[in-house]
Amino acid sequence: MWSKLQQRLQQRAAQDLMRQRLTCQSPQSVELKAHGQSYLNFSSNDYLGLANHPKMVKAMQKASKNFGVGSGASHLIVGHSEQHHLLEQELAEFLEVEAALLFSTGFMANLGVLTSLLDKKDLIVQDKLNHASLIDGGLASDAKNVRYAHQDMASLERQLAQKAESKLIVTDGVFSMDGDIAPLLEITKIKTRYKVQLMLDDAHGFGVLGEQGCGSLEHYQIPTQIADIYMATLGKALGGFGAFVAGSKLLIDSLIQFARPYIYTTAMPPALAAANRIGLQLIRDEAERRQSLKQNIQYFRLLAEQNQLPLMTSETAIQPLVLGANDLVVKVSHNLKQAGILAVAIRPPTVPKGSARLRITITAEHSKQHIEYLVEQLVVAIKKHKEI
Repeated sequence: MWSKLQQRLQQRAAQDLMRQRLTCQSPQSVELKAHGQSYLNFSSNDYLGLANHPKMVKAMQKASKNFGVGSGASHLIVGHSEQHHLLEQELAEFLEVEAALLFSTGFMANLGVLTSLLDKKDLIVQDKLNHASLIDGGLASDAKNVRYAHQDMASLERQLAQKAESKLIVTDGVFSMDGDIAPLLEITKIKTRYKVQLMLDDAHGFGVLGEQGCGSLEHYQIPTQIADIYMATLGKALGGFGAFVAGSKLLIDSLIQFARPYIYTTAMPPALAAANRIGLQLIRDEAERRQSLKQNIQYFRLLAEQNQLPLMTSETAIQPLVLGANDLVVKVSHNLKQAGILAVAIRPPTVPKGSARLRITITAEHSKQHIEYLVEQLVVAIKKHKEI
């Protein structure tokens, strides 16, 4: 086994595909300290700049004094605190659905849903570029799991033509590597026409999209209830940690009884739940953060277009700059780091072969000067390596 693993690692290194960790020494912010150096951070999912918000820090400190550090057990033993209970209620009220259920991570939420609600007579139909947690959850399910071509509604309909006792369409709201938004108007029409269910993973849409921050469905002015299963994470726009599933009481009761990743996992610390509650309040009360984010995205795209940078089409905080070759994207990312900018290189298998990219994320906290410096250094780095 070990010799085989060594060969796999050597092969990955030779292809410029080795993943590396960055050890951060400061709170999440547009200015991040790592390995003793300060950087402009264009790689964080803290889209609204809430991860180090003083109100969230204060809420976590206060709750730690009242509830301690750990939750002590799973939700179904003695780990479900008042803070968890209130957060679930507030999430359901915010999205105007019957109920919500907390999970420790988004991966566990997706795995829990897809492995507990369907059986071998059922069909899961997923977008080909869905997040890995959805793909793995589908593969782990007893149901038949198939995929349709990305954003291709004709392909979706062809897959739905297969016979099954029940059928579930599964899609990201915002795709994490491309930054594009699912065509939910068309998907919801197909859902109604075929009388099937819809699961939406809105990890990168929740808190960011829509007038109230309710996510990808609100972006299209569609009520959240149209999604039979709505999942989102709490560690991105909300600035905290964890995830939740929202929908009908029947859905939530079923997950409590049957979702193994929920049943057999220690609950998140109550202090985290308390901080998450403040994050949700900030999403509701500080709409100007979404407006700042939108303006920053537009400004970045304008400068990128003026400088002929190869951005993908995206109106979200995720702005992929596709360079194609693994070695090129690694070199450009390294040059940016030398210039004091963090823009992490994303390579296969996370993205398709030949589409290596910088996954640039814009936040509400970036200034125009930050964005101008990023574009300036991108132009310098790309020109340098394309001329070699």
